[in-house]
Amino acid sequence: MSKYIVRRLLQAIPILVGITLVTFFIMRLAPGDPMRLMIDPRIDPSEILKAEERLGLHRPLIVQYFAWLRELCHGNLGYAIKTGRPVAQMIGERLPATFVLAAASLLLSFGFAILVGVYSAVRKYSPADYALTVASLFGISVPSFFFGLGLIYVFSVKLGWLPTSGLATIGVPLHGWPLVADRLRHLILPMTVLALANTAAIMRHTRSAMVEMLGMDFIRTARAKGLAEKVVVFKHALRNALIPVITLFGLCIPELFAGSFITETIFAWPGMGRLGVEAIWAREYPVVMGINLLVSVMVLVGNLTADVLYAVVNPEIRYN
Repeated sequence: MSKYIVRRLLQAIPILVGITLVTFFIMRLAPGDPMRLMIDPRIDPSEILKAEERLGLHRPLIVQYFAWLRELCHGNLGYAIKTGRPVAQMIGERLPATFVLAAASLLLSFGFAILVGVYSAVRKYSPADYALTVASLFGISVPSFFFGLGLIYVFSVKLGWLPTSGLATIGVPLHGWPLVADRLRHLILPMTVLALANTAAIMRHTRSAMVEMLGMDFIRTARAKGLAEKVVVFKHALRNALIPVITLFGLCIPELFAGSFITETIFAWPGMGRLGVEAIWAREYPVVMGINLLVSVMVLVGNLTADVLYAVVNPEIRYN
C-alpha cells in the first residue's frame, strides 16, 4: 500500500504542473489587464508601463510562468497585484470557511444519500421508491444558483427562518452555544445547495448497488440462516454495495470546490470560492493560480483517499 501511495504522489507532480500551465495561459490570454482595472484611466500611460515593469508583467508569458513556478518551489505563491498581499495569506484567511462548508456538505451528501438509497432499494418499485427517484433526478438536473435563490426566497424572504447570507450575524456579540447555533443557521442553506447534486448522484448509485447486492446468493443464504433483516441489509449487503459508491468520493471533491465558487457567491460566504470569483473579475493572476493549485491538490488527495478506502471496505483488495 505504501509503495502504491508513493507512486500515485509522484504521478501527481506532472499533472499539477500541467494544470498550472493551462490555467496560467488561459487567464493571461483572456481579455483585460489588471493594471487597467485598478488604475485611473487619466493617468499617463508611461506610469502604467513602469508599474507593469515593476511587477514583471512586461516579460513574455512563458518567462512569467517559470518565474512563478520557481517561486512556488520555494513555498511562495506570489503576491496580489492590487494589494500586494501574499497570496498564501489571502487563501489561508478564506480556507477555513470553505473547509467547513465543504465538509458539512460532504457529510450531508454521503450520510443522507446512503440511508435514502438503502431505503429505496429495500422498497424497490414502491411509491416511495418512485418518489425518491424523481427527487434524485430533480437534484441532478436543477442548477445550483437557481436552487439557492429559491431557498433564499422561501426560507429567508417569505418564512424568515434562516439568514440570507454571510457566515454570522453582523453586529450581534455572541459567545458559546449561541454563537455555534448562529453559525449553524447561516450554514444550512449554502450547505444544502452545495450538497444537492452529490446527494442525488450518491443516492442513485447506492440504490443500484444495493438492488444488485440484495439479489445475490450470499444474501439469500444469510436470510435462510435466520439473520435479522437489519443485519442482512446493513452488515452484508451495504458493506459490499459501498465499494462502487466509494468511487464517488474522489469525484465529489472537485464537485464541492467547483460548486463553492457559485454557492459562496450567492450566499456571500467568505470562503475561497468567493475569493476566486473576485480574483477572476479583477484579473488577479497570482490569486487565481494559487487557488487553482490548492483545488488541484485537494482533488488528487480525494482520489487517493478513495483508492485507500477501497482496501478499508474490502480487505481482499491489494495494490501491487
